Amino acid sequence: MKSSIAIALLVSTLPVCAQDLEVLAAETRETVLPVVPEVVAAMQDAMAREGVAGAIPVCRDLAPKLVGKKREETGWVIRRVSLKTRNPERATPDAWEIVQLADFDRRAASGERPETLEKSEIVSVDGRPVLRYMKALPVSDVCLNCHGPAEGLDPELRRKLSETYPDDRAIGYVKGQIRGALTVKRPL
Repeated sequence: MKSSIAIALLVSTLPVCAQDLEVLAAETRETVLPVVPEVVAAMQDAMAREGVAGAIPVCRDLAPKLVGKKREETGWVIRRVSLKTRNPERATPDAWEIVQLADFDRRAASGERPETLEKSEIVSVDGRPVLRYMKALPVSDVCLNCHGPAEGLDPELRRKLSETYPDDRAIGYVKGQIRGALTVKRPL
């Protein structure tokens, strides 16, 4: 009995093989990434009905609610983060996320397609294994309406953005740059 417990403990401490990591990453991807097109569709709808400024509540309120719903369904920590935050309280990356975002920027600048950039890794958090997963969110045409070069933003929109986000640093992007990422901490 003692030897089977010892073997089970030993096996549980062995590193996860690449195949297992890919299965975990695929499950995570399939679970959380459907939130992204939901947010984009809601943003496009709000812009069509109310103009660009009408989409501000989609990013500020609806996107976090959709992410929160996935958090509640899964028990995973799921967030949107960025190196240039619009809302520092919700979107400031931790140390692991900063490294991955910088790597995404480097890889995109080297010619990798931004929409393919992701990272998955098993790390130890408080002595327990956790899957860290991150998927880059590149700037698309719809994003440029609020995140593009400052000189191209409508003055009324800029005023509303500064009212809503007094510490906004999330402008000046061009299409294809990494705006941020969807990030997951999944206990194993």
